[in-house]
Amino acid sequence: MSVRMMFLVLAGLAGAAMALQGSINSVLGKVIGPKQATLVVHAVGAVSAGLLLLLPVGGGNLGRLPQAPWYTYLGGLLGVLIVYAVVASIPRLGVATATTAIIVGQVGLAAIIDHCGFFGLQKVPFTWVKLGGLALLAAGARLLLG
Repeated sequence: MSVRMMFLVLAGLAGAAMALQGSINSVLGKVIGPKQATLVVHAVGAVSAGLLLLLPVGGGNLGRLPQAPWYTYLGGLLGVLIVYAVVASIPRLGVATATTAIIVGQVGLAAIIDHCGFFGLQKVPFTWVKLGGLALLAAGARLLLG
């Protein structure tokens, strides 16, 4: 298996995990409330991330944290927004429809980030073919709405 294929499989697994996570989080939100579920999800995540630091793989250096650009700290805030939005939307839309809407938003903004090279990332031009793919993705999302 090529390195590229390995990372495509890993990204696919992340997508599957997101659908599973959204489903589980929405059930928790029905039981304890969406804000409370968002807190619990992030508390469990923080403990898990702390335990991950104990593993002797991956490297890294928390001492360099002050050198990170200011906007990189927004990831945690965005995580709260994402979990809350998923917990609130899945019970009302269903997993497939909510996840499709999430993917349309995700791919749309990702294409803009790629094209502009925001955050110091390599520029990847937006093409007519990509526009067609995004339009088909949005059309598929519309079909899922019924």
